Amino acid sequence: MKLSRRLVPDITTLQAFECAARHGSFTQAAAELNLTQSAVSRQIKDLEGQIGVLLFERVRQRVILSDAGQKFLPEVRRLLTQSEELMVRAMASARSESTLSVASLPTFGSRWLTPRLPDFLKRHPGTVINIASRSQPFDFEEQNFDLAIHYGQPVWAHATCSYLCSEIIVPVANPALCEQHPMKEPSELEDKPLLHLATRPKMWAQWFEHNGGEMKSAYRGNRFDQFSMVIEAAAAGLGFALLPRYLIEQELASGHLRVVFDRPMQTENSYYLVVPEGKLENPISQAFRGWITAQVG
Repeated sequence: MKLSRRLVPDITTLQAFECAARHGSFTQAAAELNLTQSAVSRQIKDLEGQIGVLLFERVRQRVILSDAGQKFLPEVRRLLTQSEELMVRAMASARSESTLSVASLPTFGSRWLTPRLPDFLKRHPGTVINIASRSQPFDFEEQNFDLAIHYGQPVWAHATCSYLCSEIIVPVANPALCEQHPMKEPSELEDKPLLHLATRPKMWAQWFEHNGGEMKSAYRGNRFDQFSMVIEAAAAGLGFALLPRYLIEQELASGHLRVVFDRPMQTENSYYLVVPEGKLENPISQAFRGWITAQVG
């Protein structure tokens, strides 16, 4: 990709703009950046000339963002943050033998993957791993990951999806709640508090149907947007939850959660390892894929 030098912004100029916008003052921006007020003013003027719009309006002793400046500021902050993260990653991996960047589903990453990473690092000493949370597919050209862990269907633009595992969910609850509401059949959950994952609102309805009937209360109850929140809510006794077994290994082993009915259900989607085009032959990525597949097995 060939970039136009005329259109590529100067990072120091963008820093001056962001700082002046934050303070509402060229003078205070100059003090923070260890520059003169005239130097900051000149940088802003050059930036305005490059873009072709006024970014600030001068009001008494302050400078206030124009409409164009207000639209420009969030993108500038995003670019500066990305630039800082780029340097941090480069510095972190400067002395490492290899680096691996993995995009993981949030709860999968924190509750299943992270506790197992010491084993991988022991097998591959000198490797630096960067784990970041991503809930939805993204563009690998814009976000530089070596691979991603994806729940859904094996579809991802400009990448290869490899099956990792299916997902088995079970109804669980805090033991005290189970003792408070002893039940023998799923139908007895009709009037009980249910917990829902907001991104999968039909899960309870599907589980009831899988176990022989429909429930009017299948959509009632509190909702949370992450499995980790549902797990904490269930452990706190807020209600009955449908959760993947692999995410609650510790809670089941410690007794903080109990399986209410041993009637597991496989969800319609599965987990996949996603590798972008051009990185299939990356040695450390191949090693990770072999390792995680063995861990799941």
